[in-house]
Amino acid sequence: MELCAIRNVKDHVGQTVKIGCWLYNKRSSGKIQFLQLRDGSGFIQGVLVKAEVSEEDWTQAGKLTQESSLYITGTVRVDERSQSGYELTVSRIEIIQIANEYPITPKEHGVDYLMDHRHLWLRSPRQRAIMVIRAQIIRAVQQYFDTNGFYLVDPPILTPSSCEGTTNLFHTKYFDEDAYLTQSGQLYMEAAAMALGRVYSFGPTFRAEKSKTRRHLIEFWMIEPEMAFVDHEENLRVQEQFVSHIVQSVLEFCPKELQTLERDITKLQNVKAPFPRITYDQAIELLHEKGFDLPWGEDFGAPHETEIAKNFDKPVFITHYPTSFKAFYMKPDPERPEVVLCADLIAPEGYGEIIGGSQRIDDPELMQERFEEHELAEDAYRWYLDLRKYGTVPHSGFGLGLERTVAWICGLEHVRETIPFPRLLNRLYP
Repeated sequence: MELCAIRNVKDHVGQTVKIGCWLYNKRSSGKIQFLQLRDGSGFIQGVLVKAEVSEEDWTQAGKLTQESSLYITGTVRVDERSQSGYELTVSRIEIIQIANEYPITPKEHGVDYLMDHRHLWLRSPRQRAIMVIRAQIIRAVQQYFDTNGFYLVDPPILTPSSCEGTTNLFHTKYFDEDAYLTQSGQLYMEAAAMALGRVYSFGPTFRAEKSKTRRHLIEFWMIEPEMAFVDHEENLRVQEQFVSHIVQSVLEFCPKELQTLERDITKLQNVKAPFPRITYDQAIELLHEKGFDLPWGEDFGAPHETEIAKNFDKPVFITHYPTSFKAFYMKPDPERPEVVLCADLIAPEGYGEIIGGSQRIDDPELMQERFEEHELAEDAYRWYLDLRKYGTVPHSGFGLGLERTVAWICGLEHVRETIPFPRLLNRLYP
C-alpha cells in the first residue's frame, strides 16, 4: 500500500490508508488509546479500540513514546471536533523505532535549552507552523516576481568589498586575496538589471554586528529586486503590491498555521495596497509631538519606528531621508538635494523596517563624487562605475528581509524562531 500524507487524508474519507509518522503525544481511557500523530505535512489523531485490533497491535501502541517512529494503517473518518477535521480509526501499527527519553517534553523549557535542541524543537506544532508560513512567503515572493516580468539572478556570496561601505563584514581569505561574506547583492543586481531589465535575487546575507536585539540575526535571507527605467514613485508602488501579495497569500494558504500561532488575522487582512506615506520631516514632527527629542539629521531607532507605526493600521513608508546617513548610491531629490529618493517600509505592531529601497544615482559624475566622499576603493568598485559609463538609465530597487517579514506575519516576539537554524551573536550550534 502506498503511503498517504496526513494533509491528503481528506481525499480518502472512508478508505483505508497507511501513513509514515511520528507519535507526538498519546492518552488512554482504558480500552481506547488516542495517538496524536504527525508526518511533517500535518497532525491527525489515531484511535485504537482494544476490541477492534489484534492483541499485538494493542501492545505495540502501548509501547509508543513521544517521537517514536511508525507506520500506521487505518480508516479515515470525518471528525469536526478535531483541528484537522479528520481522524484515523487504527487497524494496524508497525513500529520503526522507539524513541527513549526525548529531550523536549510537553512541559515548559527555557529558551536556551530549546535553542540547544533546535534540531528537535522544529518538530513542535508552533515551530512547524512558522516554517510552513516561511515556505509560503518564499513561494509568494517567487510567484509575484515570476508573473511580473522579473528574472531570478544569483549574486555572489564571496565579495571583494562591502555593498554600503560598512565594516560589519565577515572576513575570509580567497586564496591570496581578502574576501568577505556578502551583506547585500544589490550592486550586482544593478548590473543584472542593465542586462535583463527587471531582476531579483533571493539568498543569504551576513552582518557581523554584535547585536542582541529581537530583530537581528547574523545570517539572514534577503529578497532584492532591481529595476531599470523605474523611478522612486514606481518603486514604491511595486513594493506595496509585492507586500500585499505576500500577506494575502499567507492568509489564503496558511489559515491552520496562523490559528496554531493564535495570530490575530484581522490585522493582516487590512494589509492591501496602497500604503500610507510620510516624509522623514513629517516623521520627525510626529515624534516631537509624542515627546521624543530627536534632532533632524539623525536616523530612527526601534522605539521611533514603533511609535510612528502606531499611527497607521497598515505598513507605512517613510520617505526622503537625509542624504548624510544614507548609502552612497541613493539618488538625491533634484528639488532638495539634502534628502534622497528613498523609503523604508515600517511594519505595524512594532516589527520595524521590513524593506529599505531607493532610486539609485545614474549620473556618472555624481557617482564619482560619492566614491571620493565615502573614500571607496575604486579598484574594487571599478565595475560598478562602468554601469554609469555605458548606457546609464534611471533605476531603482529595494531589499526585503525575509526573517523580519516572517516575524511580523506570524506575530512572533523574536526573530530567532523565523529561520530553521538561527545564527545569533553567541550561537553557532546546532
